[in-house]
Amino acid sequence: MLSVIICTYNREKFLYDALQHVAANRFPHDDYEIVLVNNNSTDNTESECFRFQKDFPDVHFRYFVETKQGLSHARNRGIDESLGDILVFLDDDSFVKPDYLHNLQKQMDAYPEAMAFGGKITPRFETGETPKWLCKWTYSWVSAIDKGDKVVPFEGSSYPIGANMGFRKICLDKCGNFNTELGRTKKNLMGGEEKDIFNRVKANGMLILYFPDILVEHVIPPQRTTKDYIVKMGQGIGMSERLRCLKIGKKALWKRYFSEFVKWGASFVLWFYYLICFRPVVGNMLLLFRWNVTKGLLKK
Repeated sequence: MLSVIICTYNREKFLYDALQHVAANRFPHDDYEIVLVNNNSTDNTESECFRFQKDFPDVHFRYFVETKQGLSHARNRGIDESLGDILVFLDDDSFVKPDYLHNLQKQMDAYPEAMAFGGKITPRFETGETPKWLCKWTYSWVSAIDKGDKVVPFEGSSYPIGANMGFRKICLDKCGNFNTELGRTKKNLMGGEEKDIFNRVKANGMLILYFPDILVEHVIPPQRTTKDYIVKMGQGIGMSERLRCLKIGKKALWKRYFSEFVKWGASFVLWFYYLICFRPVVGNMLLLFRWNVTKGLLKK
């Protein structure tokens, strides 16, 4: 059985459509459930959930409120409440394709050795305009990922993105749930909880695969494309990296400092490349992001 876990906080604008896209899948209703975790929303989230439940009575829909604030708390509640042996995490503003569940079940049956997975995510910019700074190196800033059209493992420092990822339940039983010291809380842009959990999966020698045919469109509002957002996101990433490394030990933090130094070198190379390609806005945004990651990393 598949458990589709959607954690939400004040996204009434998109939530019903996100749920409706799951329900529109050509997949037996008895073979999946939707687990909705409301993380103390103050808008009409609950009403939208009950509207969906009324409109789609055949879907196994289960609704919970998690009072501990933070995405990691909400995700862990979803894990604890799920009945399936395969757990799927989708964002509350991401829309799956009609064959998503069918393709996922097919891939997990074809690759029983895969303990975790991620899929393709394409951004849907709410304004209809692609940011001028978007490039291969900034694609993940809008929670997007495209590793091609073949099934490939997530290797090295790569890992799935939260808007389209999942685990076998036995994987989490061994590796543990999300670290509640990491992850976003309300408007705090700290992250790191996804990197942390997938690092633990890899450390246990478990395979994480990319499935190109489980597709998600992820809504990107205009405020997520601004310079101010990139600054806050960069600092949040740096702060979460510091916390994550300190959890492991000071040696891990010093390794991360060295890694940051290397990334500065790469950022300057890319800045020069985009300068001569007459796209200075891309290079400038890369340096702005790197500067704020470093600030967050060094902040005590």
